[in-house]
Amino acid sequence: MATVEFLSRNGEWIKAHPYIDSGADVTLLPLSLGRLLGLKIEEERLRELRGVSGYGVPIVFDSVRMRIGTLEFEGRVAWALIEEVPPLLGRSDVFDHFDITFKQRDGEIVFEERST
Repeated sequence: MATVEFLSRNGEWIKAHPYIDSGADVTLLPLSLGRLLGLKIEEERLRELRGVSGYGVPIVFDSVRMRIGTLEFEGRVAWALIEEVPPLLGRSDVFDHFDITFKQRDGEIVFEERST
């Protein structure tokens, strides 16, 4: 799990601990976290996301400001309109900013900012 902060629409940083999922294209947020961030449901942006299970999850794509460590960046998220999904940190807009090392033996995951 990672420690990620998301900037809400009212300017408050909300801390979350999503699972790091290198198989996920996009960061996935459950319903309650999206509501805390002030995301809005717009019918014309409603989509369905299908994962390995094959079940469809109603989502709305949006963009939010994220912070990992000291690095702030804009990232695309899929906001699930159900609560029964785990928060996932996906590759898109996140993995390009970091070299991520999994040190399983030490029980540690290191996010190292990439130089641009």
